[in-house]
Amino acid sequence: MGKRGTHLVWDWNGTLLDDIDAVIGATNAAFEEIGLEPITLARYRELYRVPVPLFYEQLMGRLPTEAEWLVMDEAFHRHYWVRAEVCGLAEGAAELLAARQDAGLTQSLLSLAPHERLLPIVRRHGIEERFVRVDGRTGASTTGKAEHMVRHLVALESVPPERIVVIGDAADDAVAAAHVGARAVLYTGGSHSRASLEVAGVPVVDTLAEAVAVAEELAA
Repeated sequence: MGKRGTHLVWDWNGTLLDDIDAVIGATNAAFEEIGLEPITLARYRELYRVPVPLFYEQLMGRLPTEAEWLVMDEAFHRHYWVRAEVCGLAEGAAELLAARQDAGLTQSLLSLAPHERLLPIVRRHGIEERFVRVDGRTGASTTGKAEHMVRHLVALESVPPERIVVIGDAADDAVAAAHVGARAVLYTGGSHSRASLEVAGVPVVDTLAEAVAVAEELAA
């Protein structure tokens, strides 16, 4: 598996799942609970960081305490998962996934969404069979994707890093790709502004179709 042809590792939230409105709605609902001012989409994309406590540091001027973080994280997820139920896939995502599978090319999904939450929603969208592997986050949500990427690639077994391109909407996706010796393409439809993505030093695109095309060129 994956010894020939580009293997894509897709991100989920903000990449394949068009959930940015749900994210902003849940963020502001959670902010109201903890006494923070609401945030606009533009401001969110300017400030958002992974690990997420760094995002709160941008807003609060300091890192949240462990107790504060637990409250913030619980509040966000409680509001987010209600809203996520009505989110659709990003434009063209289903067709791109199907076309790659039909062409005999491999792809997998790695998300920082909790694994037990990720699997049901991927199945509801009818795309689970498009991936050779689907992995969500296990453990705490206070770290980035790099270590999860290591475990994901180990599970993929025979896919060499030089044939892998990560497609995501956050600078952390590029960090995770570099951590394992893979490449990355970043998509502007999710959590980051174009300016904040460009500092990662990898290609930045505005559509998933362009992301796939660039990914193929990177691993050629």
